[in-house]
Amino acid sequence: MIELRNASKSFGKTDAVKDVSFRMKEEQVFGLIGTNGAGKSTVLRMAAGVLKPDEGLVLIDGMNAYDSVDAKKRCFFISDEPYFFSHATPRDMEKYYSSVYERFNREVYYMYLASFGLDSRRKIESFSKGMKKQLALICGISSQTKYLLCDETFDGLDPVMRQGVKSIFAQEMERRGLTPVIASHNLRELEDICDHVGLLHEGGILLSRELEEMKCGIQKVQCVFSSEEEAARMLSGLTIVKQEKRGSLYTLTVRGERDETIAMFAAAQTLFYEVLPLSLEEIFISETEVKGYDVKRLLLG
Repeated sequence: MIELRNASKSFGKTDAVKDVSFRMKEEQVFGLIGTNGAGKSTVLRMAAGVLKPDEGLVLIDGMNAYDSVDAKKRCFFISDEPYFFSHATPRDMEKYYSSVYERFNREVYYMYLASFGLDSRRKIESFSKGMKKQLALICGISSQTKYLLCDETFDGLDPVMRQGVKSIFAQEMERRGLTPVIASHNLRELEDICDHVGLLHEGGILLSRELEEMKCGIQKVQCVFSSEEEAARMLSGLTIVKQEKRGSLYTLTVRGERDETIAMFAAAQTLFYEVLPLSLEEIFISETEVKGYDVKRLLLG
């Protein structure tokens, strides 16, 4: 587990991260969401042991992330702009990472190079941004570390490639218990992959919750009531986060357990009702609006 305890980091007069505390559990996909400048990259660099927090602690499996060599060996950090040696080829990077990570798997490395269609002898400087992102990911996966810390990994990848990367994460999690931590400015990119999500804003953590936990406590219902009187009676008994009405059709986002919500609507005088799945965006909107933030403004433009 990677844990931040009241971690803070400043650069000059700029507070990049302020008193942040949360845990990234093993064998889960942790999504770190935030706009550019929210502090995502700084959090990842502290988690990887690249940066030392000015205050607080960052621990990897109980070890100090910055001071412990063993802790650093358990992480591979992929930057938003991956660095490769000047004039290097993928073959050169394989030789380097093989010397750094004792469990580096050459067979896996060249298998993924072939799968992504990357030439092992071509100069990396001639690669596109997306190809460099792919190569950085292959280096990280092949290093066989316990934790893979990815900064904007999906940025620059086309939809097909993004889905391919998600499939690789799933395979590696099942095969060897990989724990991916993915930072992104876009909620929709992490819609179908994350188990736990943390929302960063202006260096602070607004929210850190298990997705299933959030989904259990909030429901989306479409319904048509038999009368306006019945609608008023029913709505007064619900904890409504969001309410829309088009004609006679209500679309409600309400707090409560799924079975409890279904039971309430089943007992009501409705002509029609249906409990619908919530998107990650809708869950975040409901959770952050309570705190006075507009997640659409923060993350979706």
